[in-house]
Amino acid sequence: MKGRKPKLNMIEGVAAGRCPSPPGGLEAHGAAEWKRVAPLLQGRGHLTDDTLATLESYCRAVGLSRIYNEMMATEGHVLATEKGLVTHPAFKMLMGTMREARLLAAELGLTPHRRGSGDGAEKPTTDKWSGDLLA
Repeated sequence: MKGRKPKLNMIEGVAAGRCPSPPGGLEAHGAAEWKRVAPLLQGRGHLTDDTLATLESYCRAVGLSRIYNEMMATEGHVLATEKGLVTHPAFKMLMGTMREARLLAAELGLTPHRRGSGDGAEKPTTDKWSGDLLA
């Protein structure tokens, strides 16, 4: 083929052109998130041996948050007890897993703010606000 060839990055410990399979212990929602996110990370050259554990933790948190959300969707967000109405216990667990998933997503560069342009150069802004104020 004519033209400029794309820059290829070899990732140590990961087969070229193929993402690693989800770990066996992930439940269905977590495995689905792995299959969605792992190719994105590999395409950016961010899927290395040292990020696999972070990716697994992120997928576990996403999977658990979906399980807790489904639990509350079927049982309700408020439960009737002998002491009256109380918040479903899964609500607190959902908030914790969502917070953990958000932090891990930022660590992996999966959030729009963290993703950026990837070239390390800052884009010039035309607004009056300093970027430091919004960080």
